[in-house]
Amino acid sequence: MNRLFKYGLLFLLATVSLSVVAQTTQKQLEEKRKKLEEELAYTNKLIEQTQKSKKNYLYELNLLNSKINKRSELVATLKSELYELERTIQKTEQELLYMNDELVDLKKEYAKLAYFVFKYKDTYNKLIFLYSAEDLNQAYQRLRYFDQLSKFIRDEAEDIKQLEQKKEQTLDDLKAQNAEKKSLLENENLQLSSLEVEQINKDRLKNGLVKKEKELKAQLRAKEKEAARLNKKIKEIIAEATKPNTTTGGSKTYTPTPEEKKLSSSFAANKGKLPWPVERGVVSESFGIHQHPVLKKVKTKNNGIDIAIAQNGEARCIFDGRVVSVTSITSTKKAVIIQHGTYFTVYSNLDRVYVSEGDKVSTKEPIGRVHTTLNGETELQFQVWKGKTLLNPSYWLKHR
Repeated sequence: MNRLFKYGLLFLLATVSLSVVAQTTQKQLEEKRKKLEEELAYTNKLIEQTQKSKKNYLYELNLLNSKINKRSELVATLKSELYELERTIQKTEQELLYMNDELVDLKKEYAKLAYFVFKYKDTYNKLIFLYSAEDLNQAYQRLRYFDQLSKFIRDEAEDIKQLEQKKEQTLDDLKAQNAEKKSLLENENLQLSSLEVEQINKDRLKNGLVKKEKELKAQLRAKEKEAARLNKKIKEIIAEATKPNTTTGGSKTYTPTPEEKKLSSSFAANKGKLPWPVERGVVSESFGIHQHPVLKKVKTKNNGIDIAIAQNGEARCIFDGRVVSVTSITSTKKAVIIQHGTYFTVYSNLDRVYVSEGDKVSTKEPIGRVHTTLNGETELQFQVWKGKTLLNPSYWLKHR
């Protein structure tokens, strides 16, 4: 076993696990950063689209909040990337130190061997060395020693050559890593500057909206009435779809069919992996109770998630199922309810619907066009139910 192999084996055992984990983590962080940058670019597009139309400052504020959250997440991701890259750089520098030490040892050893060979390089000295043997066996062993020594010297020379090549490659890697570090630091500073500007714009926009308190309260009341009307219809439709169909112990209950049970199990098994109900979009308001972005001491409740998309964007089915209802919410807005066994998904705020009640639909099949208001607001309201229980859609959709 030559010295380079010993060195390589020991160093490999010491660093391979850390290297694999670090590379995987760096790759994951890089992919996350790229996705966040894409989402920020898309949110910018939506904000620009809104600014071109009749102003809807509250919608713009929600998009700006979403953008700030994504930007903050991007900065955190960049910091994590820099941390992992710094660890990789330290590992590479340590690897170079090991290589330098090993090269010094190899060259010292090579010099000693070269001196010995030089001493006995001529035939006369070699013959004296052989003839001075005590017997024929020792002479033979000395002859073999010369052959092995020559081979060992060639191996040592090759080891030195390979290690110097590996050192050069590692130095190149280190230069590339430092260049990447510089690029990430510049990106981080750029994002922090953008974040500061966006926060200023948010405060300016919010201060302007405070003066429109009456208008905002009227908008909120109208939105709450619309949400209540939708919620009432959803409950009625789900109640009809799950009305008692069997009698057990004198009481009537709903029993899913074998097909519905199978579909329910499949839907549940895909929790956290389901596709989004739009091809591209930004969550402008999440599920649950929130403090109103402008009005003090006013809380709002969202039964699903609002997803802002580009004008003329379409809603699509997130899983195989059957359309149980196409219902009107207002004169211009409709909602589609799809049953997936004991689960239901709701796609509201559509102005054009492509499916009818009773239709079977498949995953990612377009079901309607999302309505765009006069203010340029294009938002899909998406909900998930299990029977009569409301669920948080974010837990069911694939994380982007």
